[in-house]
Amino acid sequence: MGLEIERKFRVTGTDFLAGRHGERLVQGYLSHDQHATVRVRIQGDRAWLTLKGETRGARRSEFEYPIPVDDALAILAEMCAEGVIDKTRYRLPAGDGLEWEVDVFHGDNDGLVVAEIELSHEDQPIPRPDWLAEEVTDDPRYYNSALSRRPYGRW
Repeated sequence: MGLEIERKFRVTGTDFLAGRHGERLVQGYLSHDQHATVRVRIQGDRAWLTLKGETRGARRSEFEYPIPVDDALAILAEMCAEGVIDKTRYRLPAGDGLEWEVDVFHGDNDGLVVAEIELSHEDQPIPRPDWLAEEVTDDPRYYNSALSRRPYGRW
């Protein structure tokens, strides 16, 4: 079984991203149920269908399967009517084999910048760079599935 242990934080400013390469991600949701979300994502010339279980603390089950990009485009157009997430992701080394994923949102979520870090266990210590603000791991408003229905620009 796939398992994701992830902590999420707001980010202050984006100056630290200057000169770094990010990758555009577009994703939509076929299911927003609190017990399971189903997402389609396109990143560059690749696409995935992802199933995520209910979040418990910083942990939840996750299963991800590659799909053809043309299928992902059709799913986004035909089945993701509630809103599509558009963001640029930057990957930054965090030390000890960890990596920050910093998402700069666009469109209706413009102005929101969030950093996530995947861990091997929930109590794993993490580095705290200066640009990291408050933790939002337990705030469901920051789930991408929630942002697709109630974007940050409408809070």
